[in-house]
Amino acid sequence: MSTTPEMSPLRLREVTIPNRVWMSPMAQYAAGPDGKPTDWHLVHYGARTIGGVGLIMIEANAVGPLHRTTSADLGIWNAEQAAAHRRLTTFIRARGTVAGIQLQAAGRKGSHQLPWVGAGQNGSVDVADDGWQTFGPSAVPFGDLTAPREAGRAHIDEVVEAFAHATRMAHLAGYQVVEIQAAHGYLLHEFLSPLSNHRTDEYGGSRQNRMRLALRVAGAVRAAFPPEKAVFVRITATDWVEGGLTIDDAMAFGKELAALGIDLLDVTSGLVVRDQAARPPTRAGVHVDFAATLKDATGLAVATVGQIDNLTVAGELIADGWTDAVMIGRPLLRDPYFALRERPADKAAWPHQYQRAL
Repeated sequence: MSTTPEMSPLRLREVTIPNRVWMSPMAQYAAGPDGKPTDWHLVHYGARTIGGVGLIMIEANAVGPLHRTTSADLGIWNAEQAAAHRRLTTFIRARGTVAGIQLQAAGRKGSHQLPWVGAGQNGSVDVADDGWQTFGPSAVPFGDLTAPREAGRAHIDEVVEAFAHATRMAHLAGYQVVEIQAAHGYLLHEFLSPLSNHRTDEYGGSRQNRMRLALRVAGAVRAAFPPEKAVFVRITATDWVEGGLTIDDAMAFGKELAALGIDLLDVTSGLVVRDQAARPPTRAGVHVDFAATLKDATGLAVATVGQIDNLTVAGELIADGWTDAVMIGRPLLRDPYFALRERPADKAAWPHQYQRAL
């Protein structure tokens, strides 16, 4: 049987991903108090692995306890957590799927409620209630969340080392890919965007200054991960708000990332300010044009995420060179077997245990 474009393998460094349909990182807020993955994560990610995706990108993992969004976030800042993650990577890799992990520092979007509690992601958790003091590029809050402290030089240096250390822990845990979260309004995006970065030192003002922290992190992560393994960056194509980041900024950032040895850009947008206008528009393949632009500008492989729920369309986008892979989010929450149901009638693609249902 011929292989459709979305089901063809992709090789990045020494990592061969068996197909181009990948699971996007989506927080579950189900970690134990120690930040370790639980049975929920094993079943959740295990089902999608059996469901045929080529790469599982494990949800955002905090690079330190003060870099979480909630007290139920996963973490990868110590060896005990890395050992617990091996349950996930062992199962994922045994099925022939590539195991990836997203690394995140929350910045001013930290210390908030679980999405289904009270005001959810718009509700702060005070220090007196086991929350923590957040920091960002400037002392400007995100919506109704507690105003962060402006990051000092020690904070900035700690962030770089925290990402590097988390990368080493990710290798210890058995991950083949790490992704740096530099989008969706979290710390690195906050430094990148003039909407949240009002600094006047070498980390604020000009585009080059605003990129400085994210580029330091990218360089540190690339150096800390084995050269045969791949590093992705989730990149913001636009803030969707006047005065925010534009595709020109993203292209400049992407070119710098390429020079540092980053392997793929995971293209998304928006969410740096609490404004409905700063959310990506509701339309199919909203980031496809941006992904193609960044692919052409940087020479890097790209993945596009957002409102793609048809793998025939995904295959056409890949075949025509718009993107190298698709990151699937909500469709995989609704249906763990999305990738298998969508592919042509190929009984062998299903696990032996399930084939009698076909």
